[in-house]
Amino acid sequence: MDKITLKNMAFYGYHGMRPEEKSLGQRFYVDISLFLNLSEAGQSDNIHDTVNYAGIYEVVKQAVEGKPCRLIERLADGISCEIMEKYPKVIKIKTTIRKPLAPVPGPIDDVSVTVKRKRKL
Repeated sequence: MDKITLKNMAFYGYHGMRPEEKSLGQRFYVDISLFLNLSEAGQSDNIHDTVNYAGIYEVVKQAVEGKPCRLIERLADGISCEIMEKYPKVIKIKTTIRKPLAPVPGPIDDVSVTVKRKRKL
């Protein structure tokens, strides 16, 4: 199976449980891996035979910058489900959301959540 990856997309959002996360917000980083058959696109050189990654970027942007979620697990699931719904060529998706300023009691680079979804055939 072939793969398209959008890595390290950065957006500002207001996701989290704590009041300061909801009012101040922070930057979130998102990686998306789309698994699909790219052989037709490889032969035709036609964008209609693949997934337009600019459209994928917009789905992620609207989700992260849109309505806040308390959990990044929900955000990752919502992004994955919306992409699967809008892009029928996608067979599987892996979505990772990184939250660098997660409220933990010590120094860390970030907290991340990864969800994997597969189309039911």
